[in-house]
This record gives sequence, structure tokens and C-alpha cells, in this order.
Amino acid sequence: MSRTWVVVPMFNEAAVVGAVVRDLVREFQFVVCVDDGSTDGSAEAALATGAHVVTHPINLGQGASLQTGFDYALLDPEMTEVLCFDADGQHQIDDAHAMIAMLRAEDLAIVTGSRFLDQRTELSFLKRLTLRTAARVSRLTTGKALTDAHNGLRVLRRDVLETVRITQNRMAHASELVDLLAATGLPWREHPTHIVYTDYSRSKGQSLLNGVNILVELLFK
Repeated sequence: MSRTWVVVPMFNEAAVVGAVVRDLVREFQFVVCVDDGSTDGSAEAALATGAHVVTHPINLGQGASLQTGFDYALLDPEMTEVLCFDADGQHQIDDAHAMIAMLRAEDLAIVTGSRFLDQRTELSFLKRLTLRTAARVSRLTTGKALTDAHNGLRVLRRDVLETVRITQNRMAHASELVDLLAATGLPWREHPTHIVYTDYSRSKGQSLLNGVNILVELLFK
């Protein structure tokens, strides 16, 4: 038997998280939203969907939210894998199902999404350049030939979650997590994903300056 837990980090996503999580709970029985010190009613919106909600009393960052979600899912002895899913509506449930199916069918430990394996995702030139550069850097540091090292849609098997622990709380966690996953040596594949950029999700996205900040955090952690 297999049991998927969905981990949804959220910070001030009350405008959209209800609709996002409501769609998730129709498809997945076990969904935990980690409210990272929101001040806008995000936790209440998520609770109204029937999802589990864990709350940080203060804002700790997305890395800490993911780790809290992993720890919560690990409390269930029947959990077999975790799906990481963004609260802002960028990820597609059909992609998530396909990634879980790939993980199980091919006996993989890790499946990560990639915006660059098909043509569905529309990206600005600067966004594409930044993501491609990050993937090249990741390839050099980890030896993993990833096309999209910073895609938040991921499926991680239980043994992975029992091995890795995120220590970078802010956005640098994405690079750290790639390094940690690569270090496990466990079987890994990418899967094409469609990332939908709305006006809302763009308003929540990272600037190029934040990209520089991530590099600084990783170099001097």
C-alpha cells in the first residue's frame, strides 16, 4: 500500500490558498499546510478545506516550513512519499499525479519537476536565463544533470525524508535541498511540469536581487 502526504508551505496566501487546497483535498486524503506566521487568515482558509494545518508562531521561511511539513508527515508510519506543492496556484495537480506514478512505477526515490522538458510554461527571458544558470551551477556542484534545479514541485520517498534535513530557512533552502538530495545517491528523475504564472504568483515571486541573496546565503552559511 502507498500513502502520499501533500505538504503545502504558506505565508500570507489567504487570497488563493483556500481554492488551491480545496482542489488538493479532493484528490489527496492527506494534506498538511504549514502556516509560516501568516497575518492574513491563511490558516483559517486552509482549515476550512479540511486539510491539516500546522502553524509557526513567527515567520521562519519556506525551508523551515517544508521541514516542518516533512516532520509532520513522518509521524504517519504508513506515509510512503511526500508531494511538495506551492500554495500560490502555480502547480498543476495532473503533473503531481504523473510524478507520483513515475516514482512508484520506476522505483525512484526522488522526482522533481522541470519547466524545460516541454513547452507549456511561459517564461520571460530573464527568468529563463536565471533558472538555466542555476541548473548549470547545480550540475557542477552536485553532478546531477538537472534542467530545473529550483522547481518547487517535488515527490520525495520516505527514506529520503528520513535522511535529509533542511537547515536553510529562507529561499536558499532550494539550492541546499538539491545538494542534500544529490548526496543521498538515491535514484532520481525529472518530470515535465506546467508552471502557471498569474499576476498574483508573479507578485509573490523572487526578484533577481533575491537570487543574489540566495547565493550569498549558501556561500557564507
